[in-house]
Amino acid sequence: MLEFEVMKDAKKYQQKMKKIPIPEPILVPIRVSPIPSFITWQRLGESMKQKYEQPLHYLTQILLKQWDESRGNNEVMMKKPIGNVIDPSKAEASVWVIEQFNRQFVSHLYIAELWISDPNYRHFVDGLQNY
Repeated sequence: MLEFEVMKDAKKYQQKMKKIPIPEPILVPIRVSPIPSFITWQRLGESMKQKYEQPLHYLTQILLKQWDESRGNNEVMMKKPIGNVIDPSKAEASVWVIEQFNRQFVSHLYIAELWISDPNYRHFVDGLQNY
């Protein structure tokens, strides 16, 4: 029964996410830095959500978290802004490309499968009812 409910929720979630258009600033020239320097990928995602007033897809947020984790627990690395390594506008454009794929092509069944194994998935998706 729980799996059926999660699948139903994932289908509604994916349908809502498909309707949210990717913001136009993805087309801005690379030299215009749309987001100030950021330390972590997750912080970049938070900044983008605030700037564009829309959610990021569950899978995009999980990927940003994994990218942060891939840096390891090295204190020096964790204090070094990613914006010093990759241009912030390129980083943002990369996130929007991933976001567009996740919104348009990911199966709700795949999302449901992940949610069943992720007890914290609501942390990433609960704010969607505002959109």
